Amino acid sequence: MGQSETAMKVLAVDIGTGTQDVVLFDPRLDVENSFKLVLPSPTMIIRKRIQQATRERRPLLITGLLMGGGPCAWAVEDHLKAGLPVLATPEAARTLNDDLNEVSALGVKIIGDEEVAGVIGKAEHVEMRDFNFEVIRRAFKEFGLELDDLAAVAVGVFDHGAAPPGISDRQFRFDYLDNRIRTENRLTAFAYSAE
Repeated sequence: MGQSETAMKVLAVDIGTGTQDVVLFDPRLDVENSFKLVLPSPTMIIRKRIQQATRERRPLLITGLLMGGGPCAWAVEDHLKAGLPVLATPEAARTLNDDLNEVSALGVKIIGDEEVAGVIGKAEHVEMRDFNFEVIRRAFKEFGLELDDLAAVAVGVFDHGAAPPGISDRQFRFDYLDNRIRTENRLTAFAYSAE
């Protein structure tokens, strides 16, 4: 492919349970020469931080967004089983379970966003989120690659949605996929803009 002054660079990130796979596509390069990173997934990174707080017997403050649970949610449960306190804002707490009554029943104290400032510094603060552009940008920058001129960022995460009470997240996810495939049967049925 010849050099082009107007390259449409795309950053694509596939966020899974164990890893996040990152590709920087630049049409001026052969596709096999695209820059790639395989990094721990956000849930694994957060799991490690929570496990460290558990070892240090520190209280835990969870803020941020609803994100993919799995390893980080299991680490929170282990923290509670160790007899250590966990405080969480409602949105972040939904990482553990869509039903906040269930989260409270685990032993998590749900606090309002206005209460967070009073807890900062008294607990290990963990911010839940599935995608951290800034960390990826810094990683590429260390190798002399800038992400300031991206035409698009494509992020793949598997959101199973908020299952109704009594239906497992897994079954809800399968039912959703089945419905989307039967009604739309095209790849774009699974794509959503940031808005």
